[in-house]
Amino acid sequence: MRLVINVGEGSGEDELRSLYDWLMTDRTVRRGALAELASSKPPMAGQQSSVVDILSLVLSSGFSAASLGVSLANWRLTRPQHPTVTVERPDGTKVSISGAAPEVEQHLMRQLLNPEP
Repeated sequence: MRLVINVGEGSGEDELRSLYDWLMTDRTVRRGALAELASSKPPMAGQQSSVVDILSLVLSSGFSAASLGVSLANWRLTRPQHPTVTVERPDGTKVSISGAAPEVEQHLMRQLLNPEP
């Protein structure tokens, strides 16, 4: 499954790069997901590249939603403003996490990655 992660409105590329670095230091995430910084828009004419504004995660079938929830919660706690993180599935289903306790974040990730039929 491919997820797209955005970090709060106006948080900027630095916060997204911080989250990417955080996820890459988490062994569980590194083993179960392929992460890539990207742009949601193609570059404008004359530009060499676009602004990085999303983090793309391709998850293996055995990846635990709770692991992603824990890693996101822990990263948010290290940030001065605890930015809102929005995670989107390919079908457009989104979960936004802001001001939630780590247990709530884990629950939201489980719901997003393991929807009930």
